[in-house]
Amino acid sequence: IKNIEKFISKRRANFDYLKQKFKGLENFLILPEPTKNSKPSWFGFPITIRDSNLINKSKLTTKLSERKIDSRPLFAGNITKQPYLKNQSYKISGELKNTDKIMNDTFWLGVYPGLDNKKLDYVASTMNELIIEFID
Repeated sequence: IKNIEKFISKRRANFDYLKQKFKGLENFLILPEPTKNSKPSWFGFPITIRDSNLINKSKLTTKLSERKIDSRPLFAGNITKQPYLKNQSYKISGELKNTDKIMNDTFWLGVYPGLDNKKLDYVASTMNELIIEFID
């Protein structure tokens, strides 16, 4: 607890650093934006693939893993597709396109306070290389 402010500050700095490094990929990735008037302590860096016909999330995250870059799926999305709800009664309003998009095309990269700029540069350059592989 005594280091919490330092950890929060470093997570924010790592998030901002990655965001800047990924700016050139915005045609292919939806980058996160904080909610208006908020100052989040980021858990991670959520990335959503814009066109899953062009870039496959599973293949991308596998290639990241092969290069020692860990990722995690976003733990939400369309909860109506979770096994628990299979035999449950619930009401849906609308088509749930956004929740399906998040479920299928979003993943997290880490902003752990122990990451330095050299490691973040490796993540950013690897992501750039992989996106180029997908679009070529």
